[in-house]
Amino acid sequence: MMDSFNQVEKEQLIEPHAKVRTQSASWVILFGIIFIAVNLRAPFTSVGPLVELIRDDLHISNTLAGMITTLPLLAFALFSPFAPKLAKRYGVERILFMSIILLSFGIILRSISGIANLYLGTVVLGIAIAVGNVLLPSLIKQEYPERIGLMTGVYSISMNLFSAIASGISIPVAVGMGYGWQGALGIWGILSLLSILVWFPQVRRRSVKKTALLHQTGNTKVNLWRSKLAWKVTLFMGLQSMLYYVLVAWLPNIIMDKGVSIEESGWFVSIMQLTCLPVTFLAPILAGRMANQRLLVTVTAVCFMVGNVGLLYGNLRFMVVWVVLLGLGAGLAFGLAMIFFSLRTANAKQAAELSGMAQSVGYLLAAMGPTLFGYLNDLTNSWMIPLLILVGASVLLFLFGLGAGRNRYVSSSK
Repeated sequence: MMDSFNQVEKEQLIEPHAKVRTQSASWVILFGIIFIAVNLRAPFTSVGPLVELIRDDLHISNTLAGMITTLPLLAFALFSPFAPKLAKRYGVERILFMSIILLSFGIILRSISGIANLYLGTVVLGIAIAVGNVLLPSLIKQEYPERIGLMTGVYSISMNLFSAIASGISIPVAVGMGYGWQGALGIWGILSLLSILVWFPQVRRRSVKKTALLHQTGNTKVNLWRSKLAWKVTLFMGLQSMLYYVLVAWLPNIIMDKGVSIEESGWFVSIMQLTCLPVTFLAPILAGRMANQRLLVTVTAVCFMVGNVGLLYGNLRFMVVWVVLLGLGAGLAFGLAMIFFSLRTANAKQAAELSGMAQSVGYLLAAMGPTLFGYLNDLTNSWMIPLLILVGASVLLFLFGLGAGRNRYVSSSK
């Protein structure tokens, strides 16, 4: 009875909010969400192609150069749990606004010459991105309860599209246009500063009624760390993050060991990322229209398993097939992980807390994955054991995904 009452209360609170929001205001909010989303990966993925230039210019070791990409992932893991608490105290809109300002500062700081500025700026922007990672799915649930799948798809593809763009233009900007690695990293400050202007009206429009909604819908306290369903969502998020970041880091080397040239191996990575994009958009939309997401989870796991087995034992002539399957799996997995935060929670407050928990554990696995797999390759001088682990991770993704895909809400008892 109490669950039914809470559900009715939630609907009564959400519906008036949805009705009073004008169509123009809805578009303004969506535009702001998109602008924040495009900042959540581009400052991070723009670094990868520039690592060699940064290493040679600053005369640092490969280990220190690798930390440039590892530090943001560690920041995601360590600071994600704090974002919901800050949002509850100060408001989602205000904290997102402060995070964009912090992101801009981090981008500018790391673009100034010097090792200390590079690493400090990287940590600062990692903290800022962690806040956006956690709170945007919650904001979508709060603002668009009737269109969660579509809006999650828009948010996901915006983030991943600019992620791919950032990876692609870093070298042309740094070398072709002559701006160096500092300029190639610094240009993303323009986008973050524009986002500050776009999001500022949301801070001004933030009302007492909206704040009350966020608190009232969160009255039912749930200890997510004791919830089996929350852990299934968390481990699904963690495994898909690990699979993706390991493949992004090591797929070129795995393919080159098969006899492919370094130039061609780069194209295969591009194919995987391009395959991800449309699927990342479609997955949340499909998931939002289904009674449960177990079928999508199954398709995701099969794509990962077949793709990784193909890398291990498959014929080189079918390499494009294996890479496309991995791209399909990565896109489906990311889209599902993002929408699980909304579908498996009863309100925006729970969505933020589940997002914080899942992304904390998820990005910790993501940070450890590339380093561990590189170590295993050095130890065995082969990619067999790392790829077998990826196959095993795909099986675990399937098992945890079946639980996460069930149509129910998180609770402390189930």
